[in-house]
Amino acid sequence: MARPNSTDHQISLTDYRALAEFRYRVRQFLRITERTARQAGVHPQQHRLMLAVKGMPAGMAPSISNLAERLQLEPHSTVELVNRAVSRGLVARHHDRHDRRVVMVRVTPRGERLLAQVSLRNRQELRAAAPALVRSLRALSRERAS
Repeated sequence: MARPNSTDHQISLTDYRALAEFRYRVRQFLRITERTARQAGVHPQQHRLMLAVKGMPAGMAPSISNLAERLQLEPHSTVELVNRAVSRGLVARHHDRHDRRVVMVRVTPRGERLLAQVSLRNRQELRAAAPALVRSLRALSRERAS
């Protein structure tokens, strides 16, 4: 196994600043999207659930396990989130037609309306925040001169 270069383990003040700036910009955007969801009458986690279902990558089914991965939650936490969203009429559950043990989730018409409303606002906010996010990401991805 190759021994890591000693410079691989060094972090400069510039690196710390770039990491902090990127985290700040991402968190700033997330805070705004959480506020937008609340203003629309949706809990931010329920908004993220609907977005994950609707925005699932092609070829990936919106099963509980896939949603747990996409949301970075434990499966039991995802089940509870789905249960709360079902009780609010935002999503519906159904069994996979090929494997009845697998629970799938879909966004309801009510959820679709709320998701579209919040997503339009969030897209506008992301477009406004994009230049600062891109700058911070570029600063992180630059290689330091040795």
